[in-house]
Amino acid sequence: MNLIAKYDYPSLKRFNSSGKRLYNTPSGNLPSVTSILDRTKDKTFLVEWKKRVGEQEANRITKEASGLGTLFHKHLENYILGEERPNGNNFVYKLAKDMSEVVIEKGLVNINEIWGSEISLYYPDLYAGTTDLVGVHNGTPAIMDYKSTTRPKKEEWVEDYYLQCCAYALAHNELYETKINKIVIIMCSREGQYQEFICEGKKFEDKCEKWTERLEEYYKYETNQ
Repeated sequence: MNLIAKYDYPSLKRFNSSGKRLYNTPSGNLPSVTSILDRTKDKTFLVEWKKRVGEQEANRITKEASGLGTLFHKHLENYILGEERPNGNNFVYKLAKDMSEVVIEKGLVNINEIWGSEISLYYPDLYAGTTDLVGVHNGTPAIMDYKSTTRPKKEEWVEDYYLQCCAYALAHNELYETKINKIVIIMCSREGQYQEFICEGKKFEDKCEKWTERLEEYYKYETNQ
């Protein structure tokens, strides 16, 4: 991989407090982007799903998906850094490896430069988070995130993924005086179907506005607690 240490990215400590993830940053302890989005999203579908499958089964599915996602990310991170990838023979380990191979073959080939992998970013006094990749995608600077999924998704289902990465782009632009306005969501299903969702131009601007609205909603909620 074409790794270029273009910026001096910080290593920010993450910790959990009162049910949300926080980052220790130069401007204080800031809520994570994922915590903000979780607090401000419509959870009607999630509540109905848990009722339908039952609490125990919902917890099992969630735990398995989380473990798979972690391994999937670790495979790709280690591949990019040239480090040994996870080894294991159980179902989740094998599935994570197979899914990562699909992304390597069909997704990473479109990345011209990698400025950083698993990069911590923060927007002073507002929020922080970690993006999977920062670099150049098909000739354009971009924020990139990997996502594993049980089944292929429609674009309208990845709205919060766009908002998450817009938050990272705005933070990167603020900290490093860049002009990143492209988001790439790299996704693979358990059946090995590859998807790539791209947000740039006017769409990027619109999603940034929606992220700002969610951020304002979060802080209004926090102020009233």
